[in-house]
Amino acid sequence: MTATTAIPATVPAAAARTATGAEKKGWGYTVLGVARLMVGFTFLWAFLDKTFGFGFSTPTESSWLNGGSPTSGFLGGSIASGNPFASIWEFFLSINPLTDALFMLGLLGVGAALMLGIGTRVAAASAAAMYTLMYLAAFPIASNPLYDTHLLMAVAVIAMAGLAAGDHVGLGKQWNGLVKGNRFLI
Repeated sequence: MTATTAIPATVPAAAARTATGAEKKGWGYTVLGVARLMVGFTFLWAFLDKTFGFGFSTPTESSWLNGGSPTSGFLGGSIASGNPFASIWEFFLSINPLTDALFMLGLLGVGAALMLGIGTRVAAASAAAMYTLMYLAAFPIASNPLYDTHLLMAVAVIAMAGLAAGDHVGLGKQWNGLVKGNRFLI
């Protein structure tokens, strides 16, 4: 064993397996994989509901397929409520339908990637950006002036990427074999 791969004698066996790159096992990683699936489904469901108007958050007549805008109501409400970032949301609304297409592509891409457990780094970075933008669009938050669950979810998806959540209850290991050496795509 070389000095760069040696593990100090004081490191417990479970930590040693993780430090050497061996497979991470345990119920906590399974729960992490399930949490990743749940977050992925949240994004995928939002895409489907906004596209087809299932009547949950989006009425059928307001669906994207029926000519509705998935972003204009939320962003328009932010502007009307005196959001301090109103000029940003006005810009995004000025480039609609591009904003709608990018938002919907983000919902679909993040949802599918997280559900499958592939490309979790890119999906997590995209999800964190989307959650942060949604937080800023809802600012100031009525129940707490500094924090809401969008920020918690932004941090959670980054943690999922850092802990290789796609490898647990997902296709992450197989995906890693396909994208060898392209760590950005893991």
